[in-house]
Amino acid sequence: MGDRGTRQLVVGAADMRIAKGLGGVRANHLLRRKQCRPDPSPHTLRPLESRMEHLASPVVVALDIGTSSSRSVAYDCTGEMLPSSLASLPHDVRTTADGGAELDAEALLEESLTCLHRTEAALREAGIRPAAVCVSTFWHSLLGVDGASRAVTPVYMWADTRGAKQVGQLRALLDEAECHRRTGCVFHTSYLPAKLLWLRATSPETCRSVRWWMSLGEYLAVRLFGERGCSYSMASGTGIFNHRTSDWDAQLVEACGLTTRHLSPLVDERTAFAGPGTEIRSALGWLADVPWYPALGDGACSNVGSGGVTPERATLMIGTSGAIRVLCEPALEPPWGVWKYHVDRRRCLLGGALSNGGNLVHWLSQTLNTGDVLAREAELRALPPAGHGLTVLPFLAGERSPNWRPGATGAILGLRLHTQPLHLAQAALEAVAYRFALLAELMNRAAPGVREYVASGAVLLGSPYWMQMLADTLGKPVIESTIPEASSRGAALLAFEALGTLPSLTAVDFGFGSTYRPDPERGALYAAGRRRHQAAYQLLAAG
Repeated sequence: MGDRGTRQLVVGAADMRIAKGLGGVRANHLLRRKQCRPDPSPHTLRPLESRMEHLASPVVVALDIGTSSSRSVAYDCTGEMLPSSLASLPHDVRTTADGGAELDAEALLEESLTCLHRTEAALREAGIRPAAVCVSTFWHSLLGVDGASRAVTPVYMWADTRGAKQVGQLRALLDEAECHRRTGCVFHTSYLPAKLLWLRATSPETCRSVRWWMSLGEYLAVRLFGERGCSYSMASGTGIFNHRTSDWDAQLVEACGLTTRHLSPLVDERTAFAGPGTEIRSALGWLADVPWYPALGDGACSNVGSGGVTPERATLMIGTSGAIRVLCEPALEPPWGVWKYHVDRRRCLLGGALSNGGNLVHWLSQTLNTGDVLAREAELRALPPAGHGLTVLPFLAGERSPNWRPGATGAILGLRLHTQPLHLAQAALEAVAYRFALLAELMNRAAPGVREYVASGAVLLGSPYWMQMLADTLGKPVIESTIPEASSRGAALLAFEALGTLPSLTAVDFGFGSTYRPDPERGALYAAGRRRHQAAYQLLAAG
């Protein structure tokens, strides 16, 4: 379909009215198909620009709704992407002076349907019928839905900090350490308890019009299938999911002024939705007749898609912000300072998040005249590790893991007349590496089996110097990921598991690139810099 047809689809999607309960029949779709046999070698680099004739049947369509765009693309059961099926539409988070960060639920629904339509058209042209649709979307979102299954609030994002006052109220009311042991989440503005209490305090009339509270992924299912269902993956990122009982946490739900009737029932990730409403069947085409799996958290999908599928291989991601994650058993109790979320009902992730990554690099170039830091690799490599005498606290956007201080601020110590912009850039990159090393140590207390890290995220992959620095600081190899769309790929691989097509995630070729091995001499210099960093943190940020 050309541009005219696409415009017609956009208008139609915006006017959709899906009656409650219409066409939403949930069914188990454990479809057994002939198993494909991916190349078992984990370190073989595969070309991503695969041709359609090389695709291994079956094919699934992955929808990935992220913070900055919505994307859909098809994968075969080896995890090979069909590039011509990729569709993407950008969106911008609305921010407010008081800390708000919002998206429009209806606009995201419209975007998603447009992307899916374009992907389906590419598959139809190639004569490839998909076997399923899977969904990856951002964790920690919240929106209110009325009895007609329509959004009555914006989508409140993880970056929305307007519930800061309510974090203090939660700490006065409940035992935060015990809640963290049960839920894997601390009290923080990213999670639902603070958001819900803030909404009850500031928008009581809106709250009274809400029948159900849910994430964006759940809203997509409600609008398309008329059914509510929250995957264990999405539930685990709310801050009100109890890992011990595998259910909503009764104490926290009550503290939020809710009952479980206000929340979606929990569904297994292998249980699919089917039968979309008649209003949109024509827009979905072939996608209307296949199982749709519940939305999963994008971080979990990214971990799987980039190769973090065993407890021995953790992942490091630096995009705008940063994250470190490793697969763990559901029964594991997270150490204080790190979080625990579900990949699916059977597997969990232990990890931590940094608020500062690529945004710090951008700030350096715009504010401190460093130029394009990542374009100065040769100059950075010529500098001795931690030899500038500087200590940077990189908290320009506050601190998340491990101490979760949203009010933390940045600082640069040790400035002298001989300090150059490149020294500032080097010290800032080192500071981020030091924060990752701290998180790795905390995670190692509960999950000590990590032997290597997979690097992902556009900012980190653009800097071999930074990847080597992380290997030296962590004392373990860092392996470059070559996967361009890790979240959608991870969702697709998990869908193939659910279909019964993929026998094991460990059988997948993850397309690794270069390996950066730790250098003990550089590691010792970074260790000294890290001690100075920690002393400065205790003096300033923690004080």
